[in-house]
Amino acid sequence: MSDQAASPEATDTRVQGTVRIVGTGLLGTSIALGLRARGVDVVLADASPTTLRLAADMGAGRIADAGAAPDRPSLVVVCVPPDVTARVVAAELDAHPEALVTDVASVKAAPLEELRAMGADLSRYLGSHPLAGRERGGPVSATGDLFLGRPWVIAGHGGISYTAGAPVEQLILDLGAVPIEMTAEEHDASVALVSHVPQIVASLLASRLTDGSGTALGLSGQGLRDTTRIASSDASLWVQILGANASRIVPILRAMRTDLDEVIDALDDVDAQGARLRVAERIHAGNAGVARIPGKHGQDRRFAAITVMIDDRPGQLAALISDVGAADVSIEDLRLEHSQGAQVGLVEIAVLPEARDRLVARLDDRNWRIAG
Repeated sequence: MSDQAASPEATDTRVQGTVRIVGTGLLGTSIALGLRARGVDVVLADASPTTLRLAADMGAGRIADAGAAPDRPSLVVVCVPPDVTARVVAAELDAHPEALVTDVASVKAAPLEELRAMGADLSRYLGSHPLAGRERGGPVSATGDLFLGRPWVIAGHGGISYTAGAPVEQLILDLGAVPIEMTAEEHDASVALVSHVPQIVASLLASRLTDGSGTALGLSGQGLRDTTRIASSDASLWVQILGANASRIVPILRAMRTDLDEVIDALDDVDAQGARLRVAERIHAGNAGVARIPGKHGQDRRFAAITVMIDDRPGQLAALISDVGAADVSIEDLRLEHSQGAQVGLVEIAVLPEARDRLVARLDDRNWRIAG
């Protein structure tokens, strides 16, 4: 396959000119695939020749030719690990003096401060961060629709004008994401709470499973899978992320340690006066917190749940979803759990409360087994 796959038919696109992607891992290749699908000219660069060739073979763009006349990109997107982001951004600013440069690192304050210290031209730099990903990295996991409906932070700063930074917002919109403007400090404080600390908690919980017996793990249900899903992560990448945002993460961990110590003390003497109340208060606080997590389109998360038992054979889930659609009911969320040692699965469908009875009646008419 050629370096540049056959160009897709051009569609309406906001991004103008050539886009240079530096770093062809999951995010870089996904951005490139999304742009190529819209007919944008994409040039790829990566320190790893193998990773670079793989992304090009997937149709993500053409490989930068060191022997040819230099490309003149209008936008450079740096998609490299956080500990080298500032250095690579600075090099791209120097190499492409007419281009706007952005990055997708999951921390924003540290790269900005490093660039200031280097004396980089901040009038052409605007950091950003898509809140999207997958459990597995690399170009083979990339997909052009990775960012659809996902928030993508634009970390503005005083050194760049709104007009100069507009191409970053245009990129985000072309990829189907939702642009959100924050300062670098606001971004880092936010992701410490909703992304970085959850990663630590999931990893610590999952690490306890290494001592569990096969019998115990055989009882694992969806709750354990939900709370440990993100534990299968790249340790070297997360060391960089957590280290770069440590000052925002540590206060949250200390507060959690206080809560955990309170629960431990209560359970250590569960019959003591007020012990059960203290445990109940922590559980109730969790209920209040999870209720604040926005659902689809940022709406209130309070939905009605229907649990349906399906046979573990091809086509069952598709048939169930088809029948839900035929009832003119929108699925707000869906979870699938396999029953240990049984050839059945449980599908929990979240719908608007006013649609629940209508959907139950429809599914009952279609002989689906309602389990709850």
